[in-house]
Amino acid sequence: MISRDYGSVLLGSADQSARSQRVRIQTFLTGAIVIANVIGIVIAINLMLFGIPEPSFLRRDLVLINFLAVPVYICVALLIGVVVGTATTVRAVRWAIVDEIPSREDARRARRAQRKLVLLQGALWVGAAAVLGLLYGLVDAELIPKTVLVTGMCGLVVVSISSLFTEILLRPVWAKIMEAGLGVRGSTVRSRAFTSWFIGTGVPLLGITFVVLFAAIREETSSTSVFVSVTVLALIAGAVGLLTTYLFVWSITGPLQSVRAGMARVRTGQVDGDADLVVYDGSELGELQYGFNTMVDGLRERERVRDLFGKHVGRDVAAAALRTDPELGGAERVVAVVFVDVIGSTTIAEKRSPTEVVALLNRFFAVIVDATERNGGLVNKFEGDAVLSIFGAPVDLDDPASAALAAARQIADGLAADVPELSAGVGVSHGTVVAGNVGAVQRFEYTVIGDPVNESARLSEVAKDDPRHPVASERAIAAASDVEASRWSPLRAVVLRGRTEPTQVYRADRP
Repeated sequence: MISRDYGSVLLGSADQSARSQRVRIQTFLTGAIVIANVIGIVIAINLMLFGIPEPSFLRRDLVLINFLAVPVYICVALLIGVVVGTATTVRAVRWAIVDEIPSREDARRARRAQRKLVLLQGALWVGAAAVLGLLYGLVDAELIPKTVLVTGMCGLVVVSISSLFTEILLRPVWAKIMEAGLGVRGSTVRSRAFTSWFIGTGVPLLGITFVVLFAAIREETSSTSVFVSVTVLALIAGAVGLLTTYLFVWSITGPLQSVRAGMARVRTGQVDGDADLVVYDGSELGELQYGFNTMVDGLRERERVRDLFGKHVGRDVAAAALRTDPELGGAERVVAVVFVDVIGSTTIAEKRSPTEVVALLNRFFAVIVDATERNGGLVNKFEGDAVLSIFGAPVDLDDPASAALAAARQIADGLAADVPELSAGVGVSHGTVVAGNVGAVQRFEYTVIGDPVNESARLSEVAKDDPRHPVASERAIAAASDVEASRWSPLRAVVLRGRTEPTQVYRADRP
């Protein structure tokens, strides 16, 4: 069975309870916001102290700002970002948490909530640039560019990481929207790749550019200071780039792996309901998942039609028809034919209700179908209360006569054991027939036409004298193997209805 998760064990199963899903969404959203902002804060501290050392923040006149104003703003901003961001998002997707079917407005609100969550983090970092830039500027105006640059760069990092995180963590919400048929357009694979590059490469390059620019403006900046700054920025770029690459890969491998697992299942012919994927990605990958499910639906419908087709005309005939383009006409084949006809069907219908008659006939037919298929034959026709089975067409058999004779014996035994309410005559014949499609271009069926078919029907009438013993023509016995022929004994020569010459009839011996 395909794993019905959201591309990560952290997000749980698609079949988990509403309470479990709520806990996961709230917990991981809170964790994602905290992690993104902590990463931004750590980068900011390293940039201010080492990445861009000049002008320095390690001054006595900046103690209150460094150790009071900055920590207070960080705590307040982090609290606002976590509480407001999580609460707003969870409120907007509450329908998903309580397992309700979303409306189109719910889908729009969910997408807006994700954007608001990311924008809130950006706004708090813009606020940090403004507030801290003002505070540091009141002490030293030269600190303003550095403060704004560092907080701005870190804000971009936090916003990008938050966007990647929330896109993944809200997969259960996107899955329910897509399941409701509303559709949701999230970030594309291209935009995720660009975001990953922008954080890991673009922002550090921007920082390096400004470091060189500041060094050119400030003539007293040493080459060692520039080297240290570039080295720190490169290390930060490596660490952040690794993280964002991991998030990007995580965002695309989940859907791809689910499709891969689904394809592996389909290749083995398993297209049941368990083959459906959970569609949870809002990008082109979600469309890929949806397209896979559509393909599986088509395969499932094809298998259903194939199964129904096989039940109506026989699996071998259905398989032959699907392999080639069936046409009217046929070809001569040497086959064996078994004809089974119920004794006293009129009396049975008179004494029983139609429902009871149908149930009784179905039990009767089941015995014949089982014996026929067990010996490699095809049940070609249900003719009211009679059955015609063919051995040797459309699938070739090495010894169709022996197969038909064995099936006839099994049918007689099976009817006596499983359907004692009915008796039937069983006749077996062998010879050349024309096997193929008969009818019109608009509607035709597979059948066999020839003397063996008529002979088997007439022989079934002879067998009605003693339905415990099926009968066969001499041609069938002569064509069978010695082992099978030894189970049959000569009965008498009979002039069958519609014929002028007598036919030597054989009867199956009782064990």
